[in-house]
This record gives sequence, C-alpha cells and structure tokens, in this order.
Amino acid sequence: MKDFSRNITQGVERAPNRSLLYALGYTKEELERPLIGVVCSYNEIVPGHMNLDKIAEAVKAGIRAAGGTPVEFPAIAVCDGIAMGHVGMKYSL
Repeated sequence: MKDFSRNITQGVERAPNRSLLYALGYTKEELERPLIGVVCSYNEIVPGHMNLDKIAEAVKAGIRAAGGTPVEFPAIAVCDGIAMGHVGMKYSL
C-alpha cells in the first residue's frame, strides 16, 4: 500500500510543508509514519455529537498503535433541534 503522506513529508522540496507540520507540534518521528486523517464533528451544541471527541481520541490511539500518525480535522454539524421553527429547518437534512 502506497503512503501518500510522503508527498508532503519527504524531500528537500517539501521543507516548507514539514516546517508547517513541525510548527503544529508534530515530531520528526511522527512525520516518518503514514499520516491518517480523522474527521470529527464534535461540538458542544449538537447533543448527538457531544461524545464524538472521546471516540476520535480512541480512533487516534488505534492509529498510533498501528504505526500511523493521526491528523484530526473538523466537519460541520447540523442540529435539527436548533433549526426547528424557522425556514432553516427545511435545509438541515
């Protein structure tokens, strides 16, 4: 299986990419492993998403245990309960 994360972590021409990742706190050892994206829509306003941070942490622990480096990024969350009663409720789903 090809490690596509090497496209941004390896070689002299990717020094600016590594610089950004180092500034975010990643180590040289972490950048030598495959980077695995973890999408998480945790937030404090949608009741069904309140515990997604805990699930994302468990997923990231599994990625580390398997020899990868997790990279978490957000996704939007829509709450039908907040959209109730106005025109926005027609578009939430």
